[in-house]
Amino acid sequence: MASVDHQMSNPRANPADSYKLFGIQMPKVRMICLVAGLGVAIILPLLVTNFAVFQMTQVLVYAIAVLGLNLLTGYNGQFSLGHSAFYALGAYTAAILIDRYEVVFYWTIIPAGVVCFIGGFLFGLPALRLDGLYLALATFALAVATPQLLKYGHFEEFTGGVQGIDVFKPDSPIEALTADQYLYFFVLLCGVLLIIGAWNLVRGRTGRAMIAIRDNPIAAKTMGINTSLYKSMTFGVSGFYTGIAGALGAIVAEFVAPDSFTFFLSVWFLVGMVVGGLASIPAAIAGGVFILYMPNISEEVISIFFGNDPSAKALIWVTFGLFLIFTVYVVPNGLAGLVRLFIMKFARRPGE
Repeated sequence: MASVDHQMSNPRANPADSYKLFGIQMPKVRMICLVAGLGVAIILPLLVTNFAVFQMTQVLVYAIAVLGLNLLTGYNGQFSLGHSAFYALGAYTAAILIDRYEVVFYWTIIPAGVVCFIGGFLFGLPALRLDGLYLALATFALAVATPQLLKYGHFEEFTGGVQGIDVFKPDSPIEALTADQYLYFFVLLCGVLLIIGAWNLVRGRTGRAMIAIRDNPIAAKTMGINTSLYKSMTFGVSGFYTGIAGALGAIVAEFVAPDSFTFFLSVWFLVGMVVGGLASIPAAIAGGVFILYMPNISEEVISIFFGNDPSAKALIWVTFGLFLIFTVYVVPNGLAGLVRLFIMKFARRPGE
Protein backbone atom coordinates (compact mmCIF):
# COMPACT_ATOMS: atom_id res chain seq x y z
CA MET A 1 0.00 0.00 0.00
CA ALA A 2 2.83 2.35 0.86
CA SER A 3 4.33 1.99 -2.62
CA VAL A 4 0.92 2.55 -4.24
CA ASP A 5 0.32 5.66 -2.12
CA HIS A 6 3.78 6.93 -3.07
CA GLN A 7 3.03 6.48 -6.78
CA MET A 8 -0.33 8.22 -6.38
CA SER A 9 1.31 11.19 -4.69
CA ASN A 10 4.13 11.24 -7.24
CA PRO A 11 2.80 10.50 -10.75
CA ARG A 12 6.33 10.62 -12.19
CA ALA A 13 7.52 7.78 -9.94
CA ASN A 14 8.75 4.72 -11.81
CA PRO A 15 6.55 1.70 -10.92
CA ALA A 16 9.62 -0.53 -11.27
CA ASP A 17 11.19 1.21 -8.25
CA SER A 18 8.83 -0.68 -5.95
CA TYR A 19 10.33 -4.03 -7.04
CA LYS A 20 13.21 -5.81 -5.37
CA LEU A 21 15.94 -7.84 -7.07
CA PHE A 22 17.39 -10.48 -4.74
CA GLY A 23 15.98 -8.52 -1.82
CA ILE A 24 17.48 -5.17 -2.88
CA GLN A 25 15.34 -2.24 -3.99
CA MET A 26 15.71 -1.48 -7.71
CA PRO A 27 17.03 2.09 -7.18
CA LYS A 28 19.80 0.61 -5.01
CA VAL A 29 20.50 -2.06 -7.63
CA ARG A 30 20.94 0.63 -10.28
CA MET A 31 23.19 2.63 -7.95
CA ILE A 32 25.34 -0.42 -7.19
CA CYS A 33 25.71 -1.16 -10.91
CA LEU A 34 26.59 2.47 -11.60
CA VAL A 35 29.25 2.64 -8.88
CA ALA A 36 30.70 -0.74 -9.88
CA GLY A 37 30.84 0.28 -13.54
CA LEU A 38 32.55 3.58 -12.78
CA GLY A 39 34.98 1.81 -10.48
CA VAL A 40 35.97 -0.63 -13.20
CA ALA A 41 36.25 2.19 -15.75
CA ILE A 42 38.59 4.13 -13.46
CA ILE A 43 40.78 1.27 -12.25
CA LEU A 44 41.10 -0.88 -15.39
CA PRO A 45 43.20 1.54 -17.51
CA LEU A 46 45.79 1.62 -14.73
CA LEU A 47 46.26 -2.14 -14.98
CA VAL A 48 46.51 -2.79 -18.74
CA THR A 49 48.88 -1.87 -21.57
CA ASN A 50 48.77 1.45 -23.43
CA PHE A 51 47.35 -0.24 -26.51
CA ALA A 52 44.51 -1.69 -24.46
CA VAL A 53 43.87 1.77 -23.01
CA PHE A 54 43.80 3.15 -26.56
CA GLN A 55 41.17 0.56 -27.51
CA MET A 56 39.11 1.33 -24.40
CA THR A 57 39.18 5.02 -25.34
CA GLN A 58 37.88 4.16 -28.80
CA VAL A 59 35.08 2.16 -27.19
CA LEU A 60 34.02 5.26 -25.25
CA VAL A 61 34.14 7.38 -28.41
CA TYR A 62 31.95 4.93 -30.32
CA ALA A 63 29.60 4.68 -27.33
CA ILE A 64 29.02 8.44 -27.44
CA ALA A 65 28.24 8.24 -31.18
CA VAL A 66 25.86 5.31 -30.63
CA LEU A 67 24.17 7.25 -27.83
CA GLY A 68 23.61 10.17 -30.18
CA LEU A 69 22.03 7.89 -32.78
CA ASN A 70 19.92 6.20 -30.11
CA LEU A 71 18.45 9.55 -29.04
CA LEU A 72 17.30 10.05 -32.62
CA THR A 73 16.15 6.53 -33.49
CA GLY A 74 15.44 4.81 -30.17
CA TYR A 75 13.69 7.71 -28.44
CA ASN A 76 12.32 9.76 -31.35
CA GLY A 77 11.75 7.10 -34.01
CA GLN A 78 13.70 8.83 -36.82
CA PHE A 79 15.85 6.45 -38.83
CA SER A 80 19.29 7.63 -39.92
CA LEU A 81 21.98 6.12 -42.10
CA GLY A 82 24.01 9.31 -42.23
CA HIS A 83 25.61 9.73 -38.84
CA SER A 84 29.05 9.10 -40.27
CA ALA A 85 28.65 12.58 -41.83
CA PHE A 86 28.15 14.22 -38.43
CA TYR A 87 31.02 12.16 -37.01
CA ALA A 88 33.24 13.40 -39.87
CA LEU A 89 32.10 17.01 -39.43
CA GLY A 90 32.98 16.92 -35.74
CA ALA A 91 36.33 15.24 -36.42
CA TYR A 92 37.34 17.75 -39.10
CA THR A 93 36.19 20.72 -37.01
CA ALA A 94 38.49 19.63 -34.18
CA ALA A 95 41.35 18.73 -36.53
CA ILE A 96 41.22 22.06 -38.38
CA LEU A 97 41.10 24.06 -35.14
CA ILE A 98 44.10 22.15 -33.78
CA ASP A 99 46.16 22.05 -36.99
CA ARG A 100 45.51 25.48 -38.50
CA TYR A 101 44.68 27.64 -35.48
CA GLU A 102 46.65 25.80 -32.77
CA VAL A 103 43.65 25.59 -30.46
CA VAL A 104 44.19 23.39 -27.40
CA PHE A 105 42.44 20.07 -27.98
CA TYR A 106 39.89 20.34 -25.16
CA TRP A 107 38.64 23.70 -26.50
CA THR A 108 37.72 22.03 -29.80
CA ILE A 109 35.16 19.62 -28.36
CA ILE A 110 32.27 22.03 -27.77
CA PRO A 111 32.72 23.90 -31.10
CA ALA A 112 32.64 20.56 -32.92
CA GLY A 113 29.43 19.64 -31.12
CA VAL A 114 27.84 23.03 -31.81
CA VAL A 115 28.71 22.88 -35.53
CA CYS A 116 27.13 19.42 -35.75
CA PHE A 117 24.10 20.56 -33.76
CA ILE A 118 23.51 23.33 -36.30
CA GLY A 119 24.11 20.91 -39.17
CA GLY A 120 21.75 18.32 -37.69
CA PHE A 121 19.04 20.89 -36.97
CA LEU A 122 19.24 22.34 -40.48
CA PHE A 123 19.21 18.88 -42.05
CA GLY A 124 16.25 17.94 -39.85
CA LEU A 125 14.13 20.81 -41.25
CA PRO A 126 13.79 19.52 -44.84
CA ALA A 127 13.70 15.95 -43.52
CA LEU A 128 10.46 16.71 -41.65
CA ARG A 129 8.48 15.75 -44.72
CA LEU A 130 10.26 12.40 -44.90
CA ASP A 131 9.70 9.31 -42.83
CA GLY A 132 10.77 5.68 -42.70
CA LEU A 133 12.63 4.51 -45.79
CA TYR A 134 12.54 7.94 -47.42
CA LEU A 135 14.34 9.52 -44.46
CA ALA A 136 16.81 6.62 -44.52
CA LEU A 137 17.55 7.32 -48.20
CA ALA A 138 18.07 11.03 -47.53
CA THR A 139 20.52 10.34 -44.71
CA PHE A 140 22.18 7.66 -46.84
CA ALA A 141 22.83 10.30 -49.50
CA LEU A 142 24.39 12.54 -46.82
CA ALA A 143 26.72 9.74 -45.70
CA VAL A 144 27.80 8.94 -49.27
CA ALA A 145 28.37 12.58 -50.26
CA THR A 146 30.42 13.63 -47.21
CA PRO A 147 33.70 11.78 -48.02
CA GLN A 148 33.58 13.13 -51.57
CA LEU A 149 33.06 16.70 -50.34
CA LEU A 150 36.05 16.32 -48.02
CA LYS A 151 38.17 15.37 -51.05
CA TYR A 152 36.90 18.29 -53.14
CA GLY A 153 39.75 20.44 -54.42
CA HIS A 154 38.35 23.81 -53.33
CA PHE A 155 38.12 22.55 -49.72
CA GLU A 156 41.56 20.96 -49.77
CA GLU A 157 43.18 23.97 -48.11
CA PHE A 158 41.18 23.22 -44.97
CA THR A 159 40.51 19.48 -45.17
CA GLY A 160 43.86 18.32 -46.55
CA GLY A 161 42.07 16.54 -49.41
CA VAL A 162 42.78 12.84 -49.78
CA GLN A 163 45.83 13.11 -47.50
CA GLY A 164 43.77 14.25 -44.54
CA ILE A 165 45.10 16.06 -41.45
CA ASP A 166 47.52 14.86 -38.80
CA VAL A 167 46.46 15.55 -35.21
CA PHE A 168 49.12 15.14 -32.55
CA LYS A 169 48.11 13.45 -29.32
CA PRO A 170 48.38 15.80 -26.31
CA ASP A 171 50.96 15.08 -23.64
CA SER A 172 49.74 14.21 -20.17
CA PRO A 173 50.02 17.10 -17.68
CA ILE A 174 49.86 14.51 -14.88
CA GLU A 175 53.17 12.70 -14.38
CA ALA A 176 51.51 9.58 -12.98
CA LEU A 177 49.53 9.07 -16.21
CA THR A 178 50.71 8.23 -19.70
CA ALA A 179 49.35 10.18 -22.67
CA ASP A 180 46.95 7.33 -23.49
CA GLN A 181 45.69 7.11 -19.92
CA TYR A 182 45.23 10.88 -19.69
CA LEU A 183 43.26 10.94 -22.93
CA TYR A 184 41.18 7.98 -21.75
CA PHE A 185 40.14 9.76 -18.56
CA PHE A 186 39.35 12.92 -20.52
CA VAL A 187 37.07 10.98 -22.89
CA LEU A 188 35.56 9.14 -19.91
CA LEU A 189 34.71 12.47 -18.27
CA CYS A 190 33.10 13.71 -21.49
CA GLY A 191 31.15 10.46 -21.79
CA VAL A 192 29.86 10.63 -18.21
CA LEU A 193 28.70 14.23 -18.67
CA LEU A 194 26.96 13.36 -21.94
CA ILE A 195 25.27 10.31 -20.41
CA ILE A 196 23.99 12.46 -17.51
CA GLY A 197 22.73 15.00 -20.04
CA ALA A 198 20.94 12.33 -22.10
CA TRP A 199 19.48 10.76 -18.94
CA ASN A 200 17.97 14.08 -17.84
CA LEU A 201 16.82 14.88 -21.37
CA VAL A 202 14.80 11.71 -21.97
CA ARG A 203 13.22 11.82 -18.50
CA GLY A 204 12.13 15.43 -18.74
CA ARG A 205 9.37 17.14 -20.64
CA THR A 206 11.39 17.15 -23.86
CA GLY A 207 12.07 13.43 -23.59
CA ARG A 208 8.40 12.62 -23.05
CA ALA A 209 7.55 14.67 -26.14
CA MET A 210 10.21 12.82 -28.15
CA ILE A 211 8.84 9.44 -27.08
CA ALA A 212 5.24 10.52 -27.76
CA ILE A 213 6.21 11.49 -31.31
CA ARG A 214 7.92 8.14 -31.76
CA ASP A 215 4.94 6.15 -30.51
CA ASN A 216 2.16 8.09 -32.26
CA PRO A 217 2.98 11.34 -34.05
CA ILE A 218 -0.66 12.11 -34.82
CA ALA A 219 -1.69 11.75 -31.18
CA ALA A 220 1.33 13.80 -30.09
CA LYS A 221 0.35 16.62 -32.45
CA THR A 222 -3.23 16.45 -31.20
CA MET A 223 -1.96 16.94 -27.63
CA GLY A 224 -0.31 20.19 -28.68
CA ILE A 225 3.28 18.96 -29.16
CA ASN A 226 5.15 20.88 -31.84
CA THR A 227 6.32 17.77 -33.69
CA SER A 228 8.32 19.70 -36.30
CA LEU A 229 10.33 21.57 -33.68
CA TYR A 230 10.99 18.51 -31.52
CA LYS A 231 12.03 16.35 -34.46
CA SER A 232 14.45 19.00 -35.73
CA MET A 233 15.79 19.61 -32.23
CA THR A 234 16.30 15.88 -31.72
CA PHE A 235 18.22 15.72 -34.99
CA GLY A 236 20.36 18.59 -33.75
CA VAL A 237 21.02 17.03 -30.34
CA SER A 238 21.86 13.71 -32.00
CA GLY A 239 24.29 15.54 -34.28
CA PHE A 240 25.78 17.32 -31.24
CA TYR A 241 26.58 14.01 -29.53
CA THR A 242 27.95 12.45 -32.71
CA GLY A 243 30.03 15.53 -33.47
CA ILE A 244 31.62 15.42 -30.03
CA ALA A 245 32.37 11.74 -30.60
CA GLY A 246 33.98 12.63 -33.93
CA ALA A 247 36.15 15.32 -32.34
CA LEU A 248 37.27 12.95 -29.60
CA GLY A 249 37.86 10.21 -32.18
CA ALA A 250 40.10 12.50 -34.24
CA ILE A 251 42.19 13.34 -31.17
CA VAL A 252 42.45 9.68 -30.14
CA ALA A 253 43.35 8.42 -33.64
CA GLU A 254 45.67 11.40 -34.29
CA PHE A 255 44.53 11.52 -37.90
CA VAL A 256 41.50 12.31 -40.05
CA ALA A 257 40.97 11.41 -43.71
CA PRO A 258 37.86 11.19 -45.93
CA ASP A 259 38.06 7.41 -46.30
CA SER A 260 37.72 7.01 -42.52
CA PHE A 261 34.14 8.29 -42.65
CA THR A 262 32.44 6.18 -45.28
CA PHE A 263 28.85 4.97 -45.25
CA PHE A 264 30.07 1.76 -43.63
CA LEU A 265 30.77 3.72 -40.43
CA SER A 266 27.08 4.70 -40.28
CA VAL A 267 26.17 1.02 -40.59
CA TRP A 268 28.49 0.24 -37.66
CA PHE A 269 26.75 2.85 -35.52
CA LEU A 270 23.37 1.43 -36.46
CA VAL A 271 24.42 -2.15 -35.74
CA GLY A 272 26.01 -1.14 -32.43
CA MET A 273 22.78 0.59 -31.41
CA VAL A 274 20.64 -2.44 -32.27
CA VAL A 275 22.96 -4.90 -30.52
CA GLY A 276 23.12 -2.71 -27.42
CA GLY A 277 19.39 -2.05 -27.38
CA LEU A 278 17.08 0.69 -28.61
CA ALA A 279 15.93 3.40 -26.19
CA SER A 280 18.54 2.49 -23.59
CA ILE A 281 21.29 4.89 -22.53
CA PRO A 282 23.65 2.38 -20.82
CA ALA A 283 23.34 0.07 -23.84
CA ALA A 284 25.42 2.57 -25.84
CA ILE A 285 28.51 1.28 -24.02
CA ALA A 286 27.73 -2.26 -25.16
CA GLY A 287 27.34 -0.91 -28.68
CA GLY A 288 30.77 0.71 -28.51
CA VAL A 289 32.33 -2.53 -27.29
CA PHE A 290 30.67 -4.43 -30.13
CA ILE A 291 31.85 -1.99 -32.82
CA LEU A 292 35.48 -2.18 -31.74
CA TYR A 293 35.93 -5.78 -30.68
CA MET A 294 33.51 -7.82 -32.82
CA PRO A 295 35.70 -7.76 -35.99
CA ASN A 296 38.67 -8.92 -33.91
CA ILE A 297 36.62 -11.68 -32.29
CA SER A 298 35.41 -12.84 -35.72
CA GLU A 299 39.01 -12.94 -36.93
CA GLU A 300 40.06 -15.00 -33.89
CA VAL A 301 37.23 -17.48 -34.47
CA ILE A 302 38.26 -17.96 -38.10
CA SER A 303 41.93 -18.39 -37.15
CA ILE A 304 40.99 -21.10 -34.61
CA PHE A 305 39.11 -23.17 -37.19
CA PHE A 306 41.13 -22.44 -40.34
CA GLY A 307 44.55 -21.43 -39.06
CA ASN A 308 46.50 -18.94 -41.16
CA ASP A 309 44.87 -19.83 -44.47
CA PRO A 310 44.68 -16.50 -46.39
CA SER A 311 41.55 -17.55 -48.26
CA ALA A 312 39.74 -18.01 -44.93
CA LYS A 313 40.01 -14.28 -44.19
CA ALA A 314 36.92 -13.75 -46.34
CA LEU A 315 34.94 -15.77 -43.79
CA ILE A 316 35.48 -13.12 -41.12
CA TRP A 317 32.46 -11.18 -42.31
CA VAL A 318 30.48 -14.41 -42.64
CA THR A 319 31.07 -15.03 -38.94
CA PHE A 320 30.07 -11.45 -38.22
CA GLY A 321 26.87 -11.86 -40.23
CA LEU A 322 25.97 -15.11 -38.49
CA PHE A 323 26.42 -13.42 -35.13
CA LEU A 324 24.06 -10.62 -36.18
CA ILE A 325 21.44 -13.10 -37.36
CA PHE A 326 21.77 -14.97 -34.08
CA THR A 327 21.38 -11.72 -32.14
CA VAL A 328 18.28 -10.65 -34.08
CA TYR A 329 16.56 -13.99 -33.54
CA VAL A 330 17.60 -14.74 -29.95
CA VAL A 331 17.88 -11.23 -28.47
CA PRO A 332 15.75 -9.03 -30.75
CA ASN A 333 15.75 -6.17 -28.23
CA GLY A 334 19.53 -6.20 -27.80
CA LEU A 335 21.51 -6.52 -24.62
CA ALA A 336 19.26 -4.00 -22.86
CA GLY A 337 16.24 -6.19 -23.66
CA LEU A 338 18.06 -9.22 -22.25
CA VAL A 339 18.73 -7.35 -19.01
CA ARG A 340 15.08 -6.30 -18.81
CA LEU A 341 13.98 -9.94 -19.24
CA PHE A 342 16.33 -10.97 -16.44
CA ILE A 343 14.91 -8.31 -14.14
CA MET A 344 11.31 -9.25 -15.00
CA LYS A 345 12.06 -12.89 -14.21
CA PHE A 346 13.75 -12.39 -10.85
CA ALA A 347 12.41 -9.07 -9.53
CA ARG A 348 9.59 -9.28 -7.00
CA ARG A 349 7.17 -6.81 -5.44
CA PRO A 350 7.44 -6.32 -1.67
CA GLY A 351 5.45 -9.04 0.05
CA GLU A 352 5.59 -11.53 -2.83
